[in-house]
Amino acid sequence: MPSRRHGPRWTFALVSAGGVMMTLDVTVVNVALTDVARDLGTGLGQVQWTVSAYSLAFGALLLTAGALSDRIGRRTVFVAGMGLFTLASAACGLAPDAGALIAARAAQGLGGAMVFAPTLALLAAAYEGGRRQAAIASYALVASAAGALGPVVGGVFVEALGWRWIFLVNVPVGVLVMAGALTRMPESAAPADPGRRVDVPGALLAVGFLLALHYPLVTGPEAGWTAPEVLVSAGACLLLGAALVAGGRRGGGLIDVTLLRIRALTGAALLGFLARLSSLGVLAFLTLWLQSTHAHSPLRTGLLLLPLTGSLLVAGMFVNRLQKAYAPDVLVALGFAAQGLGLLALAAAGAGAGQAVMVTGLVLLGAGGAVIFPPLMGVAVGAVPAERTGTASGLTNACYPLGTATGVAVFGAVFSGRLDGGLGAGPAGAAPLREAVETGRFELLDPALRPLARSAFSGAFTAVCLAAALVCLLGVVAARTLRPVPSRAGASTTRRRPRAPQPS
Repeated sequence: MPSRRHGPRWTFALVSAGGVMMTLDVTVVNVALTDVARDLGTGLGQVQWTVSAYSLAFGALLLTAGALSDRIGRRTVFVAGMGLFTLASAACGLAPDAGALIAARAAQGLGGAMVFAPTLALLAAAYEGGRRQAAIASYALVASAAGALGPVVGGVFVEALGWRWIFLVNVPVGVLVMAGALTRMPESAAPADPGRRVDVPGALLAVGFLLALHYPLVTGPEAGWTAPEVLVSAGACLLLGAALVAGGRRGGGLIDVTLLRIRALTGAALLGFLARLSSLGVLAFLTLWLQSTHAHSPLRTGLLLLPLTGSLLVAGMFVNRLQKAYAPDVLVALGFAAQGLGLLALAAAGAGAGQAVMVTGLVLLGAGGAVIFPPLMGVAVGAVPAERTGTASGLTNACYPLGTATGVAVFGAVFSGRLDGGLGAGPAGAAPLREAVETGRFELLDPALRPLARSAFSGAFTAVCLAAALVCLLGVVAARTLRPVPSRAGASTTRRRPRAPQPS
């Protein structure tokens, strides 16, 4: 058992290591898809499910894992998740075919959700007051930087060691994190209530609801929004959601839906959804645009994104100071405003404004993200009773992959529509041309068609950036939900302060 003196430091280090691993595995695989498809002898479309399977499983279990950690122990869930994630990583690295790889990636997602869901609750239990704010801000910075560095890290491993090592490297790291958590991280859980059992039906409902919610967003762009599996999943989502709410209202359930009545918590969850939608939802199209317009390798493309990563790191170093001076709603609104301006700059770059404008856009996008997430995380765990912070953490974290999936789906529709319009204006708007253009493979086209293809692609990318900028405007307005609601006596009804305490 760690001492009180060193326990918080170990908790932060281990939670951050877990956050880095889980976040990296969301983005690190994208640059390896072509190599995986070639090595396993399968189509690129099937191998893309290595990304989708992880995201679906990860998003589906987050809420349940967070609520379960309040019952059986947050460290317990964290260690169990890390164990599953480590074993699944080994299975990914050794996968003999695409089917085995997809199954192992789904298991990775389940383990990742168990690791990620209780993180904010673990930090909230280890720190108090201003130190809690600093810890959450630093954790958000580390995790966000890991996500942004995913394409770079993936490019290095794919080119130097092969795609299997992007999974195998998780094995020794995972073992070390588990050993550290068992020996250095104190347990954190609500006091045991012998009259309150684990609500297994509620847990299954939560998993089914989030899975049914994510599935149409992941498969809709490719299968079509009117495909039977998409419509069935959407209908199941509505039914399971209604059952989940009804069960939560009866009380005693694993998922306490009464927490949704807390305005600050629901606001933080909504704003986290919007922030991921407008950032990581655009990242796939940004990466594709860089690869297609500059004809760079995966590693070079990752390096071109360093202005985004660097600004995120630099801005993140000042977030804790900003939280001591400004209320969460002000910081979040400023973060969305910065991201919106960055997206407008990227839209201009897509229209031919030049590399300086592109770099400016990336810097603003990264700085805005650094400012948005730490206040949201602090509000989420500060607005609920201490014994429900795991549930609050899981709820907030569940909105992040949902925002990413929604962004990819919505912006994918915008991209496709604008691309069809651009190609339809010319005489060669045929299916083979479109298939080559939408993946940025201009080298497959006749040289005479490449100007039209590049113009259509850039126009589609610009449309995506403009749509994401509108989402950021919505985020600026929605940041008002983080303001405390004054009571009749003029006092705040929010459990935690609306403004961070001033330094002593």
